Formats: sequence, structure tokens, C-alpha cells
Amino acid sequence: MRRSGPLRLLFVPDRFRAFVRQSELGLVLLGAISGVIAGLVVVAMTAAVRLLHEWIFRIGAGERLSSAAYLDRTTVLLAPVAGGLILGIVVYILVYKRKRPMVDPIEANALHGGRLSLTDSIIICVQNVISNGFGASVGLEAGYTQLSSGFASKIGIALKLRRGDLRILVGCGAAGAIAAAFNAPLTGAFYAFELIIGSYAISSLTPVIAASLLATTVARLFIPSGFLVNAASYGSVIPTDYMPALLLGLLCAGGGILLMTGVSKVEEAARHSAIPPSVRPVVGGMVVGLLAFWSPQVLSGGHGALHLNLDQDMTIPALAFLLLMKSLASAVSIGSGFRGGLFFASLFLGALFGKIYALTGMWLFPGTVFAPTVYAIIGMSCLAASVIGGPLTMTFLALEVTGDFSITALTLAAVITASLTVRNLFGYSFATWRFHLRGESIRSAHDVGWIRNLTVDKLMRPDVKTAYVTGTLARFRESFPLGSTQRVVIVDEAGKYVGIVLVAEAHASDVANGDGGIADLIRYKTSYLLPTMNAKQATKIFEAAESEALAVVNDRIEQRVIGLLSESYTLRRYSEELDKRRRELSGET
Repeated sequence: MRRSGPLRLLFVPDRFRAFVRQSELGLVLLGAISGVIAGLVVVAMTAAVRLLHEWIFRIGAGERLSSAAYLDRTTVLLAPVAGGLILGIVVYILVYKRKRPMVDPIEANALHGGRLSLTDSIIICVQNVISNGFGASVGLEAGYTQLSSGFASKIGIALKLRRGDLRILVGCGAAGAIAAAFNAPLTGAFYAFELIIGSYAISSLTPVIAASLLATTVARLFIPSGFLVNAASYGSVIPTDYMPALLLGLLCAGGGILLMTGVSKVEEAARHSAIPPSVRPVVGGMVVGLLAFWSPQVLSGGHGALHLNLDQDMTIPALAFLLLMKSLASAVSIGSGFRGGLFFASLFLGALFGKIYALTGMWLFPGTVFAPTVYAIIGMSCLAASVIGGPLTMTFLALEVTGDFSITALTLAAVITASLTVRNLFGYSFATWRFHLRGESIRSAHDVGWIRNLTVDKLMRPDVKTAYVTGTLARFRESFPLGSTQRVVIVDEAGKYVGIVLVAEAHASDVANGDGGIADLIRYKTSYLLPTMNAKQATKIFEAAESEALAVVNDRIEQRVIGLLSESYTLRRYSEELDKRRRELSGET
């Protein structure tokens, strides 16, 4: 049967590829498909983890691990250790099988043009399910976004999408994952804009929103929503709440910085210890088990514990104890090698901190009304914005979990305060801080990979005019008459770089007979380029040397000349690439 019209595009790969590349509707369709896949990923991972919790900890089908009414203390102690043992075996195998580092969606969009390995994403997802399923204090959001973005990237690579479109598609996968996880399509969309794509543009709006809405719809078909909080019933917002809320934002910024540095300190201690990487999760599991023995609410992501502590009236010491235990459990879990992120942990910790702040305020300022649940929501958003980044993401989360615009406005003011404070005092989110510790200069998901790809070895001219430093000026003038070339690279007898002589200067020299050497005419003796430098680094060297062109040497030791690069050509190519990214961002073809 012959198919015609738009339907035929789906069954002819070349036509469909052309349709996607040439039409904005094609990218919207791929975004929608990525959203459906993301919804199914969230459903599958959630179901797998719940089955593990029910099987290992013997909880009921409708219970959450962190809020279970009864848990066997022996199981609480041993389950994280067993999970660490299984994860250690996986790590041991990966040391020999996977040599290259695994890339997450932020790094993929920043450095690799949206290219993610689906195999690596599946491995990370499995590690995340094992970690969370056996009770380690990590959330599933990192696994949700990794696998969803991995599938989206795989689709885009198969269709040979342009770099900008592939980055948007990765953002669609991540947006769908967060939207499905929290029943919050706006939160998912702005998570993609702020954290994965790195910018908002009209060209990316429709596909990302389509992915968020469809992912939420698919997930709700299988998993009923349980994250809505009727905070308005616990108190109303009044104008005098704004100053306390801004102060809470400042305090959450400090708490977020402490949490991020705490995790990195645990990781650093583990790296410098004599414990092999495959054994570290076992040791971390022991510590988490001991912490859970005293406070079972630290287990897993903490969804049940969050609801429990929002609804119950608890004393300040009890909340502070749980805050400390959860912080330690999260830091130890991630630092010892369990797979997961701090997304939900930061929400949970922020809610506890906000509630402590409200209860302390009522005690310190008698007669002042502080609604604990309202401040818990504000603290939740502020601490998450401090750790994860994305102030609008966390503000929309507050809106979608409460449905209250007055609380959202108060949250926005506090979140902006927290975000501004972290940006000025610390400068990183949790993800980019880990990149910094690894030696990467990534501050966000903005596409900087093209700069790294625009290297000197791709820009230089290999046909270099050279002369020996021992030659005479007369011989130089004879070999390089005026008009033959502008500059000549000078090398020694071993072929090592010495400097550059300008041909015009050599012919204008006041040495009439030319019997002397050319040593006095040599410039830029210590200024040269390496083939691995990118265009931005090369431009800085041009400016420092005040030269229109420089030689390219193979390395700093041998310094064998392999090419020549001019500043004008470098700047032109750099400007062309910048303009290309601008057109991609604005949706121009």
C-alpha cells in the first residue's frame, strides 16, 4: 500500500531526516517523542526502585521507604552495605571495560554538542537504581535525566541533526524527565532552559514544552501524583514576610555551599585513602546504614520523609537532628561512589531548614507569625537553587507543588537572593563544581565545545617558509625577495623554533652588503602557538605578543615548527562560529 502525505515521512528515513532538519515542526515532533520516552523512563525506574524497596525492606506496596511505619533494624544496617557490594562489583568491571569518563547531559551540551553515549547512560541508570533501591541517600533524578537525555541524543545522532538542534533535543529529554518526576511541566521546561540548554530561545520553546507536557501525561497514566502540597492551608503570606524570606535565602545559600563542599571533601578523602574504588561503596554503605539505624528517614531519596515532615509538628531539635543526619548520609553516599544526585536531597534539606527557621523565628520574636510550611517551601526552593542552580526552575516548582501565587512571589524573591549569593561567593552549582574539581572550566551548559574544537591545528597553514638562524642577511634577501612572503620562521640546525623575521624589515635593513647575520632581526623568540590550543587561547597570545602571525610548534620541548597562523584568520573563523551559534540560538537557518 502506497503511503502519501506527511505520514510517508515517518516510513522513509531520508525524507524524515530532511523534514526534521528543514522544518521547525520536525524538531517539535522529535521533542514530543523524547517526552514520551522520558515519561516511560521515569515510570520504569520508579517501578524498579519500589520493587527493590518492597523486596529488600519488606514495606507495603503503597509505602515510601523514608516514611515507612516499621523497618527491620538489621535490614536497615545491612541493605546499604549489600548495595555497596553490588555497586563495587560493577565499578570493578567498569574500570577495565570503560576507559573513558562518562558524560552527563550538562557536559554533553557544553562540550560535545549534545552527543551522549546511550550505553553509558544505561550503565549510570542501573547504578542509580541499585544505589537508591538498596537505601543509599541519593535521588533518582540524575538517572531520570541521564537516560532520557541519552535516548534523545541517540535519536538526534541517528538523524544527523545539527549541533544546535541536538542540544535542544537533549534538553527535551531532561525536561521530560524532571516534569514527569514531579508532575511539574513548567519546572521541567525551565530545568532544560537553565541547566541543560543554558539559554532560552523561541526556537527551543515549543519542543521543550511539548516534551514536558507529554512526559507528565505519560507518567501520570501509570503513577498517581503525590507531590502537591496545600501550603496555603497552613498560613497566608503578608508583606512583612519578605524580609525574613530574604534572610532565609541568604542562609540557604550558605547551607548549599557547605553541602557542596562537604560532598567534595568526602570524595577527596576517599580518593586519598588506601581504599580501592570498588570497595568504597561498601564502606559508604556501612556509614549510611549506621546513620539510618538512628534515623531511617535518611534512606533513599526522601520523598516520603518530605511529606511526613511537612505535615507533622516536630520540635526544633528533632528537625535539626534529621537535617544533620540527611546531610551526612547524602555526602557519604555520593562521596563513596553511590550513583545519584542531590536534587531531591537539597529539596528535603531545604524544607527542614525552612521549618527550623520558622520555628526559631516564632521563638525569638514572640507575636510574629511564621507559617512553618510556607517557609519550608521557600527553604526547599532556595537550597535547591543554591545546590542545583536554576532559580526560575525552583520558583516554578514552588508554584506547581502549591498552586499559590503569593507563596510563589515570596519564593522568587528568596530564591534570587540565594542564587545571587552563591554565584558571588562560590560561583558554581553542584554539577559545575564537580567539573571544576576535575579540571574542566565549565560554568554552565552554554555551548563552549565548538571553541575547543576550533583548535590551532585546524586553523594553521602547514606550508611554512623557514630559514636557518646561521644564514647571512644577503642569503636571506636572495631566498625571500620582497613580495614573495611577509614573514619567515627561523629555526636552528636541529629544526627548533628560534623566532620570526619580517621580510620587509630584512630588505629595509641598513646593512648594505648583507654579510652579517639575521639574529638582530629575529622577533617573537618566546611567542608561539601549540596545535592543541583553541582559537580563544590563540587570540590572547596574539594580543600579548602584538604580532599579526605566529609559528605553530609541535610541543613546548621539541619546538619543531609545523605551521603558521595569522591573527586575522583566527578572528574571522572565531567570528563566523560565533555568528553560527547566534543563528542557532535565535532559530535562524
